[in-house]
Amino acid sequence: MSAMILEKLSSAVGVSGNEDAVREVILKLIKGHVDDVTLDSMGNVITYKAAHTTRGQSSTQAGLRIMLAAHMDEVGLMVTGYTSDGGIKFRYIGGMDDRLMPGLRVQIGKDRTPGVIGLKAIHNTKHNEREKAVPVESLVIDVGASSKSEAETLAPLGTYGTFLAEYRRLGNLLSGKAFDDRVGCAVLVELLQQKAYPVDVFGVFTVQEEVGLRGAGIAAYRVNPTHAFVLEGTIADDLPKKKDESPTTQLGKGPALSVLDRSVIADRRLVDHLIATADKHDIPYQFKQPGIGGTDAGAIHLVREGVPTAPISVPCRYIHGPVAVLDPRDYRNTVRLTELALRELHQMEALESASG
Repeated sequence: MSAMILEKLSSAVGVSGNEDAVREVILKLIKGHVDDVTLDSMGNVITYKAAHTTRGQSSTQAGLRIMLAAHMDEVGLMVTGYTSDGGIKFRYIGGMDDRLMPGLRVQIGKDRTPGVIGLKAIHNTKHNEREKAVPVESLVIDVGASSKSEAETLAPLGTYGTFLAEYRRLGNLLSGKAFDDRVGCAVLVELLQQKAYPVDVFGVFTVQEEVGLRGAGIAAYRVNPTHAFVLEGTIADDLPKKKDESPTTQLGKGPALSVLDRSVIADRRLVDHLIATADKHDIPYQFKQPGIGGTDAGAIHLVREGVPTAPISVPCRYIHGPVAVLDPRDYRNTVRLTELALRELHQMEALESASG
């Protein structure tokens, strides 16, 4: 894998509705590798990579319009108010966990003003207070301000914030911020940097997935794809171990294929094609436990007459937290599986019925 791509994307700040910095990184990475780039009114990046047709290629294959989607946004914070002594009140953007917040380092605004989420010292807490998570309404961000007016100047109302975390190696693994879904964006960038495919590919970097799959449906309506694959970073809850429970996914076991989550029932023809491709090329893969989570597939598959859609995910520990962890082998195998699946779509059973 190109660690540089993932590092650049992980380090960029792009909370839902404020994906500008991520979009800027992506546009630089794909420059010269696609035939067209469009930014829509929502801020989705829609790229087009024309098919490279070969002699004897079927018209069905040549007519396929494949959408590859990965969302640019990350969960984060928004400034909602102030205390008289300079504390900054905030709310969550996307799904966050109260248990993680106290003591975390954060960064706020375009200048990335550093701060820490404050909590009174354990010496001053009662026993029953230590047994439950502190609700976000009771927390403030400390940026070193000493008055309400100073805090307002440093972080005006509506300012976005996110975790302050470094991208780094963790033994044989990689850790960093916002792997959900910068890892999917990194996979998509690498796929777009490859030579042309035998099908038209629309690589779409979507906005506002974390607050309700808002960008993906609009982009899919514009692209009007025949099929779609959604590239995601998904839950790996293999550590700490769960007793007598199967993990959602595990690191090191390969890309995770979904058959069912809370947003979509994956198209079985596409899932079978991914399985056949992986088996043919000895690519490890696993199945994500059904019924957990959701992706942009939930919006894409409902567009127009319906779009056969399947998610392909890189397992990541601790997503929606300050730091996530992944295995670079899973990342590489996700890129390889998706690339080969695109190049061998003509081998997919029931291709014509799946495209119309």
